[in-house]
Amino acid sequence: MPKTDRIGVNCALSTPFTAGGAIDHSLLIEHARWVLAAGADGITLFGTTGEGAGIGLHERIGAMGALAGAGFDFRRSVVVSVTSSTIEDAVAQTRAGYAYGARAILITPSFYFPDMPEDGIFDWFSTVFQELGTELRDILLYHIPNMTRSQITPHLVSRLRDAFGDAIVGIKDSAGNWEATQALLDAHRDFQVLVGSERHVAQAVSEGGSGTICGLANFQPALLRGPVAAGRDEPLIMAYRSAILPDPFPASLKALVARRTGRQEWLRMRPPNVTFDDARVTALMTRIEQVRALQ
Repeated sequence: MPKTDRIGVNCALSTPFTAGGAIDHSLLIEHARWVLAAGADGITLFGTTGEGAGIGLHERIGAMGALAGAGFDFRRSVVVSVTSSTIEDAVAQTRAGYAYGARAILITPSFYFPDMPEDGIFDWFSTVFQELGTELRDILLYHIPNMTRSQITPHLVSRLRDAFGDAIVGIKDSAGNWEATQALLDAHRDFQVLVGSERHVAQAVSEGGSGTICGLANFQPALLRGPVAAGRDEPLIMAYRSAILPDPFPASLKALVARRTGRQEWLRMRPPNVTFDDARVTALMTRIEQVRALQ
């Protein structure tokens, strides 16, 4: 994935569930099609917004099979997120993504053990990548320290790139800290630096970033096109973020998808995440309507 093949606007896709708790393949396909038609360049499956840390290997394979069967071009537009505390599971999840031809694999460090030193994180990634052998390609490192409790520093990125070459094609920075993003941009301008925080998209692109993998694209993908294409600020992005963020982001986005589609099934969250009650949905929609009045 050369630098010129930018990720652009990529949606960290929400995952719908049936009443029995399984992934709802029909709703997933329907929503993914809408996101791409409404302005996104691609989708990321099983990320943080998609509750991916709670989705097992066989469920992942089933969902990817459903999307592939529905005609989605994985090599062109589908990134697969990998989140695991074990090397074995990380390798298996990555191989499943490769089996469907994923454009890239977005992979977190091991989570649960806090504040691991750089050598430990390097060794964990290295072991996963070595296990993949000749399959290894198109890796996007996923820096989200509030969830993994580990830091992916510019120096660690350099070490991994030195060890694994062109297989490491980029990083998604979801730390929400502009100084951290700037440091990555300064050190690694020759590969894809993506941001997860929508408020930093325009600034990152203007500094050489390659786009975003973000949750807001579940709701307003077209709003992100200007910031990603030209580093142009879009004030409504911050207005919508401010309306959404009083509540947990993944559940809020599902409520917005439910409102757009008229499908209340979208409200379902997988435990330990909690489904919004009517009062919470009503309060969110009131804030959203106030933002829409500005358009």
